[in-house]
Amino acid sequence: MRRLLAGAVSIGLAAGAIPAAGAGSDYAVLVFTKTTGYRHESIPAGVQAIRDLGAAHGFTVTEAPDASAFTADNLARYRAVVFLSTSGDVLDVHQQAAFEAYIRTGGGFVGVHAAADTEYDWPFYGRLVGAWFAGHPEIQRADAHVTNRAHPATAHLPRVWTRTDELYNYRTNPRSAVQVLATLDESSYTGGTMGADHPIAWCHTVDRGRAFYTGFGHTAASYTEPDFRSHLLGGIRYAAARAHADCRPETGYAALTDGWRQAGPGSFTITDGTFSSVGGMGLLWYATRPFTDYAVKADWRVTDDSNSGIFVGFPDPGDDPWVAVNQGYEIQIDASDAPDRTTGAIYGFQAADRAARDAVLNPPGEWNTFEIRVEGPRLRVYLNGVLINDFTGTDPARGLDGHLGLQNHGPADQVAFRNIRVAELPACGRR
Repeated sequence: MRRLLAGAVSIGLAAGAIPAAGAGSDYAVLVFTKTTGYRHESIPAGVQAIRDLGAAHGFTVTEAPDASAFTADNLARYRAVVFLSTSGDVLDVHQQAAFEAYIRTGGGFVGVHAAADTEYDWPFYGRLVGAWFAGHPEIQRADAHVTNRAHPATAHLPRVWTRTDELYNYRTNPRSAVQVLATLDESSYTGGTMGADHPIAWCHTVDRGRAFYTGFGHTAASYTEPDFRSHLLGGIRYAAARAHADCRPETGYAALTDGWRQAGPGSFTITDGTFSSVGGMGLLWYATRPFTDYAVKADWRVTDDSNSGIFVGFPDPGDDPWVAVNQGYEIQIDASDAPDRTTGAIYGFQAADRAARDAVLNPPGEWNTFEIRVEGPRLRVYLNGVLINDFTGTDPARGLDGHLGLQNHGPADQVAFRNIRVAELPACGRR
């Protein structure tokens, strides 16, 4: 479905391309394929797909068919280790210790399909993979609901991803410990046992390490599918810290889908859940209700050096976007400007922590996630899960209680937003 706000013409952002490699290789990835249980016939196709991705996107690939690669010195060569449909007990206690230290000190883990059918007696691995395999029905076609469309593994996907694979059920639901990226719709196939909440892909952190898991990838045909290859590439880039995402567990948020109004001459189109700016200047604001003590999350993407922002704490603006500018606070989105007017800044009041921001900021053309927490006069901004600004408002002409708004800065500034959601927070002490 496509809706057009404020009578705008149909102009939106082009789909973000996956960054291509420059000359040479930027990092190295180890692909571990040892099995002591069931061995998937698709493993060679998976290895070749990852080699192809590495050649196209700037990383080298080494296959490890046995566990001799799991020493501290050797693991230090790699930014990420892919467990490609491993099964059974694959590491001895010394290799387990080396791998655990590698992850805890900043290494990356990518688990594919039967990686969840591995190392059942090793608690650390259970935490790392997120959930262990319980069983599966026959291979069939099913719908996956993509619930996080900012992560590099899922940003390219539609909200409903339909494909054919072997669909795992898991012993536990990992949601409380991970950021779920996609869930299976059990009404779209037979043999699901987890009910209405059936995660199939997720990410999280373990100390300084990053972990990504996808339950897809049983069939050799999976590794020829462009969408699945991009899914796998995004997981590798995240685990290798070459792309960033908010992978903290998330509960209590409600999506803000309807109830938006446009103020000013600019507008936004809505296509497949993505708000894309057209013309300007304007403000798309949530008119249903104001908020007090809340957290708002929003995924956003800009092109080049486009200018935009998210406004909080302004009264009903009617048709005048300047009400938000003059009576609220703007969390800025802009690649280059004065320090108090670049991404993550409270516009005109306080710059972001530049080092913290730059360490996790994805470049123009890729998706980022803001979390904006308002508690009394305190305003905190998280970028891709990392705190980059902690501000206390003191201007009597401005507030933090009020409406939310998305800025459309001007015709030359293209911005897109997705998955805008709000969680109510406990009321702060107020006089």
